Amino acid sequence: MPGSVAGAADPGLSPAAPLRAAEFAALLAPLGPFGDAPGFAVGVSGGPHSLALALLARDFVRPLGGRVLGLVADHGLRPESAAEAAWTCRTLEAQGIPARLLALGLPRGSAVQERARQARLSALLGACAAAGLPFLLLGQHAGDQAETVLFRALRGSRATGLSGMAPRRAAAGAVILRPLLATPPARLEALLAARGLAPLRDPSNRDPRFTRVRLRQALADPDGTGPGTAALGAAADAFARRRLAQEAALAARLGAAAALQPEGFAWLDPAALGEDDLAVEALARLIRLLSGAEHAPPRDSVAALLRRRGGTLAGVLWDGALLCREPAACAAPVPARPGALWDGRWRLLGPGPGGDVLLGALGAASGRLARGQRRGLPARVLAGLPALWREGAPLAVPALGLGVQARLGFQPRGGALPG
Repeated sequence: MPGSVAGAADPGLSPAAPLRAAEFAALLAPLGPFGDAPGFAVGVSGGPHSLALALLARDFVRPLGGRVLGLVADHGLRPESAAEAAWTCRTLEAQGIPARLLALGLPRGSAVQERARQARLSALLGACAAAGLPFLLLGQHAGDQAETVLFRALRGSRATGLSGMAPRRAAAGAVILRPLLATPPARLEALLAARGLAPLRDPSNRDPRFTRVRLRQALADPDGTGPGTAALGAAADAFARRRLAQEAALAARLGAAAALQPEGFAWLDPAALGEDDLAVEALARLIRLLSGAEHAPPRDSVAALLRRRGGTLAGVLWDGALLCREPAACAAPVPARPGALWDGRWRLLGPGPGGDVLLGALGAASGRLARGQRRGLPARVLAGLPALWREGAPLAVPALGLGVQARLGFQPRGGALPG
């Protein structure tokens, strides 16, 4: 699937004409299937593009008997943010779209825009899971895609990064869909104007202290209809096609070399892994998965580990045929509440045991397991397994079927492997 979704626009229309329902349906179709009565959550800031997306999604599901929920995140970084979030919820509900407010309470500090984006996405995905909605719609458009490509080029991104934002990406909690990546923002503004809605305007989107704002100003294309925006979108598509070919090759290599296990580790065949660039990428993906990190470790570090044919990197141990989380690197225990994510890898599904129970590594208690309870797992894997604890004693080891009933899902923060 390319980095943008194209081909739905009528070339006879003005580039600033309101986006039509039929065009939106054509943009959304290749990102499905969605079932007979589709359910979508929409991240809505109150700005013109996400607000227009919510209206388009509502119109799409209405004749199908589907459901749309607007998710409004209040980052709390500006004094007026709470009032703006409340206005957005009221506006959505006035348009027949149920809304839910998500209070983030972010602290001020460095990299505020990046932290706000990450916290907002995490909250949106958590709300999707809680509401039982499998798809999260986000309103990034052609201008945002162009800025992303420029931003990543300035950071020295490789081909994968230069493919821009993907229109469809699986994540913990929901599948993220960005159907408007080829749509000029002027068409979304025109849609709101045609329906008599005045959106909010975030002043931080004009603050030149932020790199993205400076890039937006350098493009000088607020409507998203100029040649620079089009060229950057085409470049993202070309890099995305290249990325798809690489992902297919990577999936084949991983399928031949690695056997992922439900206990959150992998058996690795070094000979099948190889020593080429694809082997480096495959090993990097495995380390990201087993470490629970959002991103893979630096490529140079992975290449050095591959040359050594073993060692520890990013809290993951490679020893012979075993690739697993290093028990000493596991995160501290967290309260065992429904939806809790521990060590960036294990999520508590369904109701928890309640009370003052913690979710953390089994650790040294693994040495007290009987031989039959260990299921033939290596000692290092056992020590890094998630366990439920109360007052210093293990209550359950769900991966081994021991103790009180609890369901855990292996849902690494960085997402799944290709294939």
